[in-house]
Amino acid sequence: MTSPIEIEDEKASVALDKDTAAKNVGADGKSLTGRSPGQLMWARFKRDRTGVISACVVLFFFAVAALAPVISAVYGKNPYTLYAQEPDYPFLLDDFAMPNGPFGGVSSDFWFGVEPNLGRDVFTMLLYGMRTSLFMALVLTFLCVLTGVIIGMIGGYFGGRVDYWLGRITDFFLSFPNQLFFIAFMPIVTALFVSPTDETPTYLRAVAIILVSWFLGWMGMARLVRSSVLSLREREFVEAAKVSGASRGRIVRKEVLPNIVTPILVQGTYMLPSAILNIAFLSYVGVGFVEPTPDWGRMFAIGAKLYEQDPAFMVFPGVAMVVFVLAFNLLGDSVRDAFDPKTGR
Repeated sequence: MTSPIEIEDEKASVALDKDTAAKNVGADGKSLTGRSPGQLMWARFKRDRTGVISACVVLFFFAVAALAPVISAVYGKNPYTLYAQEPDYPFLLDDFAMPNGPFGGVSSDFWFGVEPNLGRDVFTMLLYGMRTSLFMALVLTFLCVLTGVIIGMIGGYFGGRVDYWLGRITDFFLSFPNQLFFIAFMPIVTALFVSPTDETPTYLRAVAIILVSWFLGWMGMARLVRSSVLSLREREFVEAAKVSGASRGRIVRKEVLPNIVTPILVQGTYMLPSAILNIAFLSYVGVGFVEPTPDWGRMFAIGAKLYEQDPAFMVFPGVAMVVFVLAFNLLGDSVRDAFDPKTGR
């Protein structure tokens, strides 16, 4: 026979279950389940129309860059052939070596026109130039983020003399004038491996650009990570991990690093378009990629010399770069807002 006390306990348990179930049911009668921080971030991001459109634009650019050889094969042209010298296109350029036809020679055969003087196809030059710039920027951004995270976490977590000397090293690299250093140091890097009488291979120029840009590109990330780690290392969950006997490496990996993913990701989205602009700048001033490698910066350099005779040549690469950089910056803002609901957007 059940005692009165057991009956009361059973009633209390049933009432508690009903109360819990009522709290987990929404106004529409559907049950509510808890969501992880990643799911909440994704839900906030999907509500941001600007961020979704920017993400689609960025993905479109990366897809076009990755599929540049396929698109070029279907299109039937490449960025290296001098079509003005081909017998199939005898009137591609006029007597002044400028494109025949409207808007830089735009036609059904050449969708974005042709290059002045040489008669190369602008559409495929843009495709492969985009491919070169995005690949270089991805590698450079990854290296800068990795270096900045490692140095910033070491300095911020260990503090003391370690933080002091890493901070002075960071300040030393920040004192370099970036653009002047790029222009002066790039020829020195290539001259270390190639004789002045020989042509510098394209892969060596790419490696030199990445090394020089990496050399002066990690400091902002390092300072950001250091400041974030300094604010976290005295928090209760870090102190609890120390008391429990966790090693420093485990605390950094399991407690500190997951809590600074957001600023790292947001800063990385700003660093990639900046890397593209820096790479284009090097080619524009003549210390980056040279003929015949397609590159955004080299296309701007060619267009700057001929903009009075053929202003249309700079339109397509200019619009492409502006749209990509703007879309990536807007994407970075949307990612930041999705991770931080306090922004109120």
